[in-house]
Amino acid sequence: MSYRLGETTVREIVYQVCEEIWRVLSPKFLPVPNKEKWKNVAEEFQRKWNFPNCVGALDGKHVITDKPPNSGSRYFNYKKSFSIILLALVDANYRFLAIDVGSYGRNSDGGVFSSSEFGRKFFKDELDFPEKRNLPGTNILMPHVIVADEAFPLHEHLMRPFPGSQTSGQEDKKIFNYRLSRARRVSENAFGILVKKFRLYQRKLQISPEHLDKVVLATCCLHNFLRDCDVSGGISEEEQEDDRTIPQGLIDIPGIGGNPSLYAVDVREKFKNYFVSETGSLPWQVEMVRRGRKN
Repeated sequence: MSYRLGETTVREIVYQVCEEIWRVLSPKFLPVPNKEKWKNVAEEFQRKWNFPNCVGALDGKHVITDKPPNSGSRYFNYKKSFSIILLALVDANYRFLAIDVGSYGRNSDGGVFSSSEFGRKFFKDELDFPEKRNLPGTNILMPHVIVADEAFPLHEHLMRPFPGSQTSGQEDKKIFNYRLSRARRVSENAFGILVKKFRLYQRKLQISPEHLDKVVLATCCLHNFLRDCDVSGGISEEEQEDDRTIPQGLIDIPGIGGNPSLYAVDVREKFKNYFVSETGSLPWQVEMVRRGRKN
């Protein structure tokens, strides 16, 4: 059956629908988190992933696209393709808590985070995180933190792994990295689910940047809708245990260095010491580290 609609008309309809999906669904399925929401997220991370005081897992991916007209090298990334960047904070159940989309592909480092709206609020301490809380079973008062990989800077509210150059022969640091990776991989799984549900991400997209933003925002909102309504939005135990590869169509942003504050270093040290203590350790963590498993 033909509706006799031209390609341009169909495209415009799709973009309008994406705008409406975001307008209608985002207030309910991607609202701005408040202090109570952060507390609930932290409780879920402790219950499911054994990482206390964690209010989300942060990750960023390149969404591959054709070169936009008259864009020069702005969208040209380190993988020698053209892209925009999707930055996402994810809760313990693979839902997006906050997203930022549209940064140029060439901005392929932690600068993407600091220049995003979420990042600016993060560094200005405007995200309404809960007050410091004792680590379970201790009187060690600690801030709430986001977990991330080497693409993001160490900060008192953002934990990244110890670099490999610092972990040789130091099992306590390897254990910290294992515990952090175990919590952080929910962001990888969230992107994996997104790609499986919306297969447009499995190929190079032929969409202009201003319209691509709308499409990405709509799919992220629908992702949360499916998670909340459980419409084939589940993730199997096998996927939880073995989702380590970057989904096709999305590529990592690379790691960066930096000069963290002494307090940020101290926060990471205290988490590390807690994870190897009798109170904070997990029965299987040493075996996992010695087997060389990262997550």
